[in-house]
Amino acid sequence: MEENSYKINDVVLYATHGVCEISDITEMDVRGNRLACYALKPLYYDKCTIFVPVANKELTAKMRPLLSAEEILALIEAMPAEHDVVWIEDEAARGRSYRQILDGGDRTELVTLIKTLYLHRQSQRSKNKNINETDKHFMRDAERMLYEEFAHVLKIEREQVLPFIIEQIEGREKMRTKA
Repeated sequence: MEENSYKINDVVLYATHGVCEISDITEMDVRGNRLACYALKPLYYDKCTIFVPVANKELTAKMRPLLSAEEILALIEAMPAEHDVVWIEDEAARGRSYRQILDGGDRTELVTLIKTLYLHRQSQRSKNKNINETDKHFMRDAERMLYEEFAHVLKIEREQVLPFIIEQIEGREKMRTKA
């Protein structure tokens, strides 16, 4: 969206903070300068307020309109198969890549990230190992961002998102086997 195109009461996805409502557009004094700022209230956690300067293109670029229900269903339909995910062995490179995905907020990339970490976790469990804390953190952030958005748009509880996704995938698989 363009600068100044958000309004009070709009609901957006903001970086790793998840689903937020724009509660106000206010002026703030930042280092002696008066700046117009969006006041964002996360809907699913924290009782904090996040202030995003309206004229800061880098920060406002992290504010994204929510997907529609149709877009969510299409995203579920397009979820990657196991052979479509790629594990990055180098931990530092993996961390940079995953941080970039979280900061970028592309939902297709978030789904791929979650699936990659889920499959890695399953692989590690089969060897009686755990995934490292950094990977757990990335998985938690990606799931929270995606699940909050899905829950808000589909008007379901966050805890119902994963069962909903599984139900959609299983329904799709049943339709394919009948065809």
